[in-house]
Amino acid sequence: MSESRLTELESRQAFQDDTLQALNDIVVQQQRQIERLQLQVEALARRLQAMSVQFDIADDEAPPPHY
Repeated sequence: MSESRLTELESRQAFQDDTLQALNDIVVQQQRQIERLQLQVEALARRLQAMSVQFDIADDEAPPPHY
């Protein structure tokens, strides 16, 4: 294998390694964001449930007749 071909392959591999690391960093960041959003949704659901109980709002309450 020629020297220039070997150098080109090493360069490509280094570029791909950098790209893979960058993509991995993004996936990790997105997973952390998803986990934070899930916690926020759960907290909002708990608040909604507490407000429903506090204001005595029934889930199966029918809408007014004019709807």
